[in-house]
Amino acid sequence: MLVAFAGMVAFAVVLSRLTLEPSAASERFTHSNLHPGDSIRAYLDQPAFRDTVKQLGGNILLGVPFGLLLPVLLPRARGLLRVTLATGLVMLAVELVQGTLVTGRAFDIDDVLLNSAGAVLGYLLLGRRLGRALHPPRRHWWNRRTRPDGRTKAARPAKADRTGRAGRTGRTGRAGRFTGWLSRHPGGSRSTE
Repeated sequence: MLVAFAGMVAFAVVLSRLTLEPSAASERFTHSNLHPGDSIRAYLDQPAFRDTVKQLGGNILLGVPFGLLLPVLLPRARGLLRVTLATGLVMLAVELVQGTLVTGRAFDIDDVLLNSAGAVLGYLLLGRRLGRALHPPRRHWWNRRTRPDGRTKAARPAKADRTGRAGRTGRTGRAGRFTGWLSRHPGGSRSTE
């Protein structure tokens, strides 16, 4: 848990260095993107494949630590949807700060989408397993009733009937019990002697 916390702090430092440092040289090239997919299409249409991989892959890799570390640090954040939403909200805040306060940076909705995709990737590859290893699955409210010996109601073994068999083998309801009684008593009915 402490290692995960240290990893998240280190990741926060790297994230802030990569995304929140001003870039006065690129100020005239920046533009905001509010339409999902526009920047991704522009990167894929570039002739320089290296720049495409750098932009798209970098944004995806930037989200992977969220998928790995959130389930470990916050047990309530476990789950694919929760990890994706938490990552999306944090990265949306980063992009808003970039677009409004940082010189030479702009808001890009595609960065938020790619970062969230990276978090999904990290969660599916390893984050889910790490979260479950460190935090056992929660007991739901319908499983919380326990008996005095600590077992849940569902964990009780089936009662044995008079013949020593556990449960009613295939028979259900009153008719099943009655036919079971008939099969155990010769003659099939009570005699009035």
